[in-house]
Amino acid sequence: MDGNDVNTSGKCPVMHGGMTHTGVSVTDWWPDSPNFDILHQHDTKTDPMGPDFDYREELKKLDVEALKEDVKALMTESQDWWPADWGHYGGLMIRMAWHAAGSYRLADGRGGAGTGNLRFAPLNSWPDNGNLDKARRLLWPIKRKYGNKVSWADLLILAGNMAYESMGLKPFGFSFGREDIWHPEKDTYWGAEKEWLAPSDERYEDVGEPGTMQNPLAAVQMGLIYVNPEGVNGQPDPLKTAEQVRETFARMAMNDEETAALTVGGHTVGKCHGAGDASTLGAEPEGADVEAQGFGWLNPNLGGSANKAITSGIEGAWTTHPTKFDNGYLEMLFNHEWELKKSPAGANQWEPVDIKEEDKPVDPTDPSIRRNPIMTDADMAMKMDPKYRAICEKFMADEDYLRDTFARAWFKLTHRDMGPKARYVGPDVPDEDLIWQDPVPAGPTNYDIGKAKRLIAETDLSTSEMVATAWDSARTYRGSDMRGGANGARIRLAPQKGWVGNEPERLTKVLDALQPVADAVGASLADIIVLAGNVGVERAIADAGFDVAVPFMPGRGDASEEMTDADSFDVLEPLADGFRNWLKDDYIVSPEELLLDRAQLMGLTAPEMTVLVGGMRVMGTNHGGTKHGVLTDREGALTNDFFVNLTDMGYKWVPGETDTYTIEDRKSGEPRWTAKRVDLVFGSNSILRAYAELYAQDDNSGKFVEDFVAAWTKVMNADRFDLA
Repeated sequence: MDGNDVNTSGKCPVMHGGMTHTGVSVTDWWPDSPNFDILHQHDTKTDPMGPDFDYREELKKLDVEALKEDVKALMTESQDWWPADWGHYGGLMIRMAWHAAGSYRLADGRGGAGTGNLRFAPLNSWPDNGNLDKARRLLWPIKRKYGNKVSWADLLILAGNMAYESMGLKPFGFSFGREDIWHPEKDTYWGAEKEWLAPSDERYEDVGEPGTMQNPLAAVQMGLIYVNPEGVNGQPDPLKTAEQVRETFARMAMNDEETAALTVGGHTVGKCHGAGDASTLGAEPEGADVEAQGFGWLNPNLGGSANKAITSGIEGAWTTHPTKFDNGYLEMLFNHEWELKKSPAGANQWEPVDIKEEDKPVDPTDPSIRRNPIMTDADMAMKMDPKYRAICEKFMADEDYLRDTFARAWFKLTHRDMGPKARYVGPDVPDEDLIWQDPVPAGPTNYDIGKAKRLIAETDLSTSEMVATAWDSARTYRGSDMRGGANGARIRLAPQKGWVGNEPERLTKVLDALQPVADAVGASLADIIVLAGNVGVERAIADAGFDVAVPFMPGRGDASEEMTDADSFDVLEPLADGFRNWLKDDYIVSPEELLLDRAQLMGLTAPEMTVLVGGMRVMGTNHGGTKHGVLTDREGALTNDFFVNLTDMGYKWVPGETDTYTIEDRKSGEPRWTAKRVDLVFGSNSILRAYAELYAQDDNSGKFVEDFVAAWTKVMNADRFDLA
């Protein structure tokens, strides 16, 4: 043997790193280092469609009616490999659409059905999503047929709509336009638990006080969409469950009436599955071996019989006619007394104390057999909680009222994360404007922009005042659910006009100066706020010795108070803004992590985040006018000084009190500037330092200005869906 040969017999030939089954990343050695993966989400390298693919253009080629008919036909075409309950897949498809949409939470706008993320981990393998892999696979022939003309994200929700329609409910409407992602979303925090269905105590300060659940979470346990159907931590108690239901649905943007309607309408059709020993099931999709071909929870005892399926462990239907949308759920719930029982899988469920044989639903496979109906703890909450009971009694007395309320709540559930109505596509988009869509009227476009800029420049507003106000107006945008942004000028309305982060006194001064400009030229105030920001940036560019115009597109409108659900905007209030070097309070997470989270919600890349921070600092836009991180002697000019001085080895950085640092001259010890963690991270983190060094180069001062303008314009136009 040659002396250089190495005996590798019996050893794995793969150098296990971040791309292998170990899941170990090269940065896992330093867990406190900021994770920039969230700014690299949906990188074009993962998208197989290419830069020229335009889903909305493909939708124009779609035969919508043919697609809808194909989906409806599928409902009653039972497959041997996954048999339909009562020969109808409606319940399964509704549950799939519901769980695709139901991961949405209002606090950060993440989750929901807008990206087709149910196809990927962790959602595809959540315990609560058991056997939804079968629902999607049933749709595969239809997706294959229509191809690029319909996304998975749209198809999953359309299937739920068509299921309801085939069962006798007229949907309120439907919109196409959801674009698929192509890899798991790593930017969504689902909880810190390390095991599925860990006791919910872990995400509450006090599990007896649902409002103490950790934000931004909404579901009560890891791996659930909403609440535990067996009760709080699996212990039945309908009144306690009612409070968890109320809090969870509120965090998903639903009020009590919508919550009750969704519960009633959702459980009017279909059934729960727990007809055997759940321990016999195979691994979830992400944990199954290759021969399973993406299927999870394989049931060795299914044998082509729908009555042997196992999902939640609860077993039975809620109504006498589970393939028909009617008032049967409420009649069953209110006209019987209920007692706790155990399902064949050992789960807690409620069954009627006494029921006529003809009122029982038939077996999902054998119509000659009738089975007891069931209720979950959440169902019993609708009867026992006084507020839910009163609503349900109204529904029971008026089925048309139930149908309308449910159809609207279902539409909201499945469209909540699509953003404004301007993004809706297709023949079934409702004409009615709904307040939760954050409607904004179209604004004027034919006014004299040049005159507006001259009038803005003639005001006594400073560069920093104009830039900061435009930024504050636009920074509320979050790409997770397309809410917020400068369009609508809601910064002048409650609650935004009173937010501490918006510096109400400065905001009032700027708005008072800009409203006359808007009136004089016939523009919306929303446009003039952004245009004033542009004027400020152009002034700063000129002061830096460059001549670069900042692009501007008119057409924003001014929303009214009547168009604004003020309560729902509370969640958009910034608690921190690293771009303006501001923290409302001290938090468990670091300021730089808060900056990353905000940048991701705004749809920014790491370079865009970097150039914006550097530019905002030197223009003097810090909250309250603080000088932390203003690493320049030419404040107000859009220079690359922040990066030049941050990377200058002639300085050293000395920690002080309250998370503040002093930048001193190494030779003289003279203090030059102060800074915060969110400033120094651009020099300490290897990724951000690479960008900082790029912008600090002598030959890149012009590139810095151009990149800042591009990033600034992206933020100002992020919510301009009318331009798409």
